[in-house]
Amino acid sequence: MTRRPAYLLFSAVGWLGFNAITVWTIAFLADVALPRTVDGPSRMTTAWAIIVDGALLALFAVQHSVMARRSVKARLSRWIPAELERTTYVLATNACLALQLALWQPWGGEIWHADGPVAAALWVLCGAGWLLAIASTFAVDHLELVGLRQTGWAKPRVSADGLQISGLHAVVRHPLMTGLLLAFWATPHMGASHLMFAIATTGYIAIGIRFEERDLRRTFGTSYEEYASHVPSLVPGLRS
Repeated sequence: MTRRPAYLLFSAVGWLGFNAITVWTIAFLADVALPRTVDGPSRMTTAWAIIVDGALLALFAVQHSVMARRSVKARLSRWIPAELERTTYVLATNACLALQLALWQPWGGEIWHADGPVAAALWVLCGAGWLLAIASTFAVDHLELVGLRQTGWAKPRVSADGLQISGLHAVVRHPLMTGLLLAFWATPHMGASHLMFAIATTGYIAIGIRFEERDLRRTFGTSYEEYASHVPSLVPGLRS
């Protein structure tokens, strides 16, 4: 196998894993169709379950943040070809999420439970959140985000000069995060372990947005400042 086909195969595996993990996460948080879900039967004491779940959440946060740092990317580039840098990141993220979903330890009781029209409305919001999150990956270039474009599955994208605003990003600055927050919180049955997951991921998202906004302001300067003054961060109509 020549090097280029190997790159194509490697990135395809990463993309397929990305899709599989997405479907797995949706079912995991919805408490359906899986032997182990976010609020399933307890398998250990509450104290140990919290420790295990906290460690799994921390593992993902560290991997997702550290591998995104420029200094770490520079070091990894000594061993990983530039075309595979994004695919490697996707594969590492897939692995951490798979561990989290497979080893998650449910604990605690029920925080809230809804039935009837309220439950239906919450399921609709949850579904809308996942659809928004998925659509957001295409708004920024899905093929590049998952590493397929870099390895030759599609032609290189022509980079536009300056800050380009369109589609979902004309409504909120971080549509992916808006979608994920909806998906994580909108549920008719919230258990203690799901609440822990939602709070931890919300905190991580808030910190991530803060650092991303700082980088965007450094990159685009007054253009981004003007954009941020007109377009809310997460909630349409709510300036932030």
